[in-house]
Amino acid sequence: MDAALQNMCERFIENRDRVKAAFKWDSSLIYPACANLFCAAGREADPDRLAQCKQLIKEQTGVFSNFRGNVRPALACMLSMEDDSEGKLGRVISNYQLLKQEFWGSGYLVLVSYYLTDLARNQDAASFAERGKALYRRMKKEHPFLTSQEDSVFAVLMAVSEKNDDALVEDMEACYRLLKRRFFSANAVQTASHVLALSDDSPDEKVERMMALYDAILQAGGKYGRDFELAVLAAQAVLPIDPASAATDMLDADAYLARQKGYGFWGAGRRARMMHAAMIVSDVYSPQLQADAAAMTGTLAMIAAQQAASCAVMVGASAAAVSASSQ
Repeated sequence: MDAALQNMCERFIENRDRVKAAFKWDSSLIYPACANLFCAAGREADPDRLAQCKQLIKEQTGVFSNFRGNVRPALACMLSMEDDSEGKLGRVISNYQLLKQEFWGSGYLVLVSYYLTDLARNQDAASFAERGKALYRRMKKEHPFLTSQEDSVFAVLMAVSEKNDDALVEDMEACYRLLKRRFFSANAVQTASHVLALSDDSPDEKVERMMALYDAILQAGGKYGRDFELAVLAAQAVLPIDPASAATDMLDADAYLARQKGYGFWGAGRRARMMHAAMIVSDVYSPQLQADAAAMTGTLAMIAAQQAASCAVMVGASAAAVSASSQ
């Protein structure tokens, strides 16, 4: 394992433990996703800032607000990295109210409201909400039984794309058909196709890169999940990285995580651990790729795809937490 990957693995565990200490009674499934937020931003979790943002959310939202649901730890983590956390939360709440005019209120909508404050920084957020709803309706038309509330996240993220609606729908449907040949879970395939649609490359190219990465993991002796974990792999396929090198790094990161507390017999399973390893590897590669933005034609698409993958992970973790608590 090279030094950069070793360092990122150590930071991932440290951030996870700090988030866990700040949100002791929340689901352990959300802690790694939150840790990744800090690693992706090149930041370290600050316990004091987390406590402040946790209190800020409590002060600014109602008892039964979706802001206080399973996404609360992730929201507090993101706010803790802001210079003006209170102002940012105010804008997120404002965007949430806009989105609620088009979608049902949910924890998923809280996440996309946050991302919308950055992606629509100097533009009309309402227009993105309207376009997102139009795209959501088209998703629903194509897959009436698959499309549900969590897909509102991807619909709004797609609304920032420069592609027209027809091109976006055709792209995601082409990716869906190609991925469905290999993977059984229609929900997972749909989510992955949403992430891939944010890239400007052809569906064949994107899916081929994703499959090359998946196969490289298998050839190296690893196993990768076929559920919501596929969204992370789809986000990696947007990055111009060598599949064999990425797979080797993932297995190295997976081996490191296997030795850490929380990944033993009673901890996260092998599929979740490999997904966390994939997230760590993306965090290592992404800064150097974004630094060379002049050479990237799809920098915004890459960032949006990574945000979509992060949303998918947090949505999946939140859904698993709800399922676990109801049993």
